[in-house]
Formats: sequence, C-alpha cells, structure tokens
Amino acid sequence: MASTLKDKLLLLPMEPGCYLMKNKDGVIIYVGKAKKLKNRVNSYFRGKHYGKTAKLVSEIVDFEYIVVNSEIESLILEINLIKKYDPKYNILLRDDKSYPYIELTDSDVPTLKVIRNINRKRKAKHLYGPYPNVTAARNTVNLLNRIYPLRKCSTYEKRPCLYFHINECLGYCTHKVEKQKINEMKSEIIKFLKGDHSLVTSKIKEKMEYESSLLHFEKAKEYKDLLGFISITLTNQEVELKDNIDRDIFGFYFDKGYLSIQVFFIRGSKIVERKSKIFDVVDDINEELTRYIARFYTNLNKPKEILVPDIVDDKLLSEYLEVNVKKPIKGEKLKLVNLACDNAKISLNEKFELIKKDEEKTLGAFESLRKILKLDKLSRVEIFDNAHLFGTYNVSGMVVFIDGKPSKNNYRKFKISNDTNDDYGTMKEVIYRRYFRVLKDNLEKPDLIIVDGGIGQINVARSVINSLCMDIPVVGLKKDDKHTTSALLAGNPIKELNIDKKSNLFYLLERMQDEVHEFTINYHKQIRSKGSISSILDNVEGIGDKRKKELLKKYKTINKMSMASKDELEKILPNSVANNLYNFLQEYNKKFNK
Repeated sequence: MASTLKDKLLLLPMEPGCYLMKNKDGVIIYVGKAKKLKNRVNSYFRGKHYGKTAKLVSEIVDFEYIVVNSEIESLILEINLIKKYDPKYNILLRDDKSYPYIELTDSDVPTLKVIRNINRKRKAKHLYGPYPNVTAARNTVNLLNRIYPLRKCSTYEKRPCLYFHINECLGYCTHKVEKQKINEMKSEIIKFLKGDHSLVTSKIKEKMEYESSLLHFEKAKEYKDLLGFISITLTNQEVELKDNIDRDIFGFYFDKGYLSIQVFFIRGSKIVERKSKIFDVVDDINEELTRYIARFYTNLNKPKEILVPDIVDDKLLSEYLEVNVKKPIKGEKLKLVNLACDNAKISLNEKFELIKKDEEKTLGAFESLRKILKLDKLSRVEIFDNAHLFGTYNVSGMVVFIDGKPSKNNYRKFKISNDTNDDYGTMKEVIYRRYFRVLKDNLEKPDLIIVDGGIGQINVARSVINSLCMDIPVVGLKKDDKHTTSALLAGNPIKELNIDKKSNLFYLLERMQDEVHEFTINYHKQIRSKGSISSILDNVEGIGDKRKKELLKKYKTINKMSMASKDELEKILPNSVANNLYNFLQEYNKKFNK
C-alpha cells in the first residue's frame, strides 16, 4: 500500500459519511456509506479478500470521503453519488427495471390500463401492483376489459367502434350511460384487483352457461379458458395474514461471496409475485442489503409495510423510504421472512454453477489475458475494425468489453474522411480521433487496445498512442485465410502468442473479433445504402454512364446484379468488362453478404 494512502487512512474520522474509491486514472470505481468512516474504509486494506472485493481493492489507489451528520444523510448521499458517477463496482444499482402497474382511471368514464412510468401518477387513486410479470398485468387488464364494458379508446369517436358491437364497450361516445352503472363496474373491478375474485368468477360462469344454453360452444369455451386463467395465474397461495395490507417481504442468503435476495409481493393476503436477484458483493452484507432495499423503490410504488431480516437497519429504511419497515421476531410475519430467505437459498444453489461458469468465461478469460500480456490490471478493452468498399465508404467501428462482457452503450462509429484504399491511414485517423477525444474530455481510458489486423496496424496504432503521450498497450488479432481468429499478436518486437484454441480466452478473443467486425460491417452497410448503386459501379473498369444505365434498367439493385451469371452480364457488356464486373460482384458478396 502506498505511503500516501496509509497517511490518509490514519486521518479518517469516526463519523458517518460516504467514501469514493478511485483507480489509477482518478476514476471513481465504488461508492459506499458507513456509520464510522474510519472503521469501514480501513477494513478494505486489512485481512484477505476474495472475489469481487479483492478485485476492487487491487484497483484502489486513492479515495475521497464526505462526512455527514447522520446515517440517513449518508444513505441519501450514497444513492445520489452512485447515480452521478455510475461506478462500475456498484453495478447492482444499474439494472433494476421499472415494473408495470394497473391503473383504473378516476375520470367520469374510466379506463383500465397497464402503466410503467408512475412518477407522473403519484396522485392516482386506483393504482395496483407492481406486477414483476408484465404478461400477468396485461392478461389481467385484458380479462377485465372483456368482462366489463369500460371505455377502450383514448379519444371519443363520432360513432360506436367495434368494441360496442361486440358488447365490450357501452358506447360512451354516442350513448349516455348511467353513473350508477359505471360506479358498480368500478367497485367490482377494485374488489378484483384487491384480491376478491368471487364476483368476476361468478360473472364468467353465468356467461359460460348462457352461451352453452344457446349452443355457442366456442364462445363458452373462451369463458372456460378465462376461468382457468384466474385459477392458475391469479389465485396464488393464501398467507395467514388476513388484514389485506399490501406488503413486500425481503429475504436473503449469502454464500461463497454471493448474495441472493428474494422479494415477495403480498397483495390481498396473497403472494402475487416475487423477484430474485443474485450478485457478488464488495461490502458488508447488511450494507449491501440495506442499500438494495433503499434503491429498490426508485421506480416502484411503496407498499403499506415492508418486512426485512434482522440484519437490516429497519429504522434507517423507515426514515428514508417514509414507510413502515419491520423486523419481525415471531409469528406469521417471521415465517414469511424465513420463507423468503429459504427461497433465496434455493435460488442461489440453483444458479451458482451457472454464475461460476459465466465468470470463468468472462472474468477468468480476462485474467488469463492480463497474465499473458503482463498487465497490472485489465478491466476495459477497446477493439477496432475498419471497412471499405474498394477504397470507398471508409468507416471504422469500436466495441468495448468490460470485465469480459460487451458494453454496448460504449460502442462508437467513425466515418473516415479519406476515401482511399489505405488501411494504415484509416487506422491512424480513427485511433487519433478516439484518444485525442479521451484526453480532451477526460474520458475513461482503456487498459488495452485491440486492433483487428496485423503487425502494420499495430505499429500505426502504437505510434499514434505514443504521439499523444499515452501509456496504453496495443495488441492485434490475426485472421486466417478463412477469415476466422487465428492468433494474438503482442510484445515488442511483435510476435504471435500461443493460446489454446479450446480455452475460454481464445473463445472470448474470437467473440470480441466477431463482435467488432459485425458492428463495423453493419455500419458500413448503412453508409453504403445511402450511396447509390450507380456510384458503386464506378469502381468497375470499363463501365461508363451508358452501360451503367443499361445495367440499372435490367437489375435495379446490386444484390440482383450479383446473382447474375457471367454469360448474362455478357449480353449487356463486352467479355472483358463483364468479367471485371463479375469478379467485382463476387468480391462484394464475399465481403458484405456473408
């Protein structure tokens, strides 16, 4: 540990606050909170760590901290800092999506619909959910819209629509409907969404029997299927709590560096849905779990009550979420928390082997590459490829892999200024443009640059990086005559490195090369499609304006032309020109229509 870091650790106060861990480039890679900053931050540099925590610690070269007055302030600050800096080791807080709700609008003529964006719906009177299973939410809305003739359209039409004629709407646009009738429907729908399915079930049975009496067996079967939907999808297990209070119940299980969290959604005294989450941790378990629950409700309506395991700081969460958070110590509520914990354990045991295999293919392969190239660390890799059509439509693509996985938000496209057949010139331009921008805008630098090419491309890229006074290693991926990955080129002098072609590392390199090639070729096709077939034919010797018009008149597109035989082309062109065009089209197909 550097002496400067040791000195800073001695100065840490025994106060609540947040800490921000930084890597050698000054990038914030982790944000955490603590009741006592001194104890928590020092714990990262004492003892032995494993898994993701060990990887985090290996990258820390500096830290900052912010002292606050209370733990609730530290929790709020932590969440805001994570949103601001998006640190890579706080990945768990990035990927929770918003869940759908069902809303019964409070207008004079109500509608029933599935919504996701609840921020604008805080004052919605009749909002039910969340439904982690969006299909269940849509099926429920479709079911109720079939049983109850609510308004289906968003605007009033001048004449009744199809729904009116099939008795699924009362024709509010042209008919006056009694308020009492609307209120009765609303009351029954609300009962259903709160868990009382008896009224809807009896209505469906009546309609099924009525259609059967008229010998409308297909219609009767539809109603029978609706009954099956209610019994299978909506009537879940009863829980012993009969107070009809909406609750969320959190359980957890920790093993081998992984935390498994299970959330049960209880609505109308039934467990209607659950959510499962598994991730490797870099902080204390109670801190990870508390942070997860606090962040969980960013895109969700909060229930009346939340039940949590005893390691969670319930008072802190109650204050932050402004909802009743409890740690049950006995009775039915404790049984439910234990049930959630049991399910978390089952979920982790089922998925652990899959997680392990995935990490071997990604993080394990990255670690192998780091060792082979003798790098201090390897997390972010940027890979480049170029494409052109006989010197025209020059483009480059860059894909990014972070810890062995593609980071598609970081992919970039480059349209090259020179329309010449100059691979080295293209490589020089794209590398300069990318890393001049990195320096200018203080963007995150990669730990490794990979170019899809041979020794010449590597040397060009290295010379540009050196001219910018940057210290980023550059290697290359070589392809064989079948256009598949064959070798990794690295070192100084550059040489081929032997990699087992059945290893996870080789499969990862192959995937990276395929990914950048596919990304670049797709961009090239977009650019090329904006040009005309006429300009493409300018690349063929012997084809002028007159012959170009004849070809376009007969074939319309380059793809249709490429399917023509040499004999067919000779009907329009002289033998030598037809031969030139045929060879050009074969090369075109080989390069762009694999």
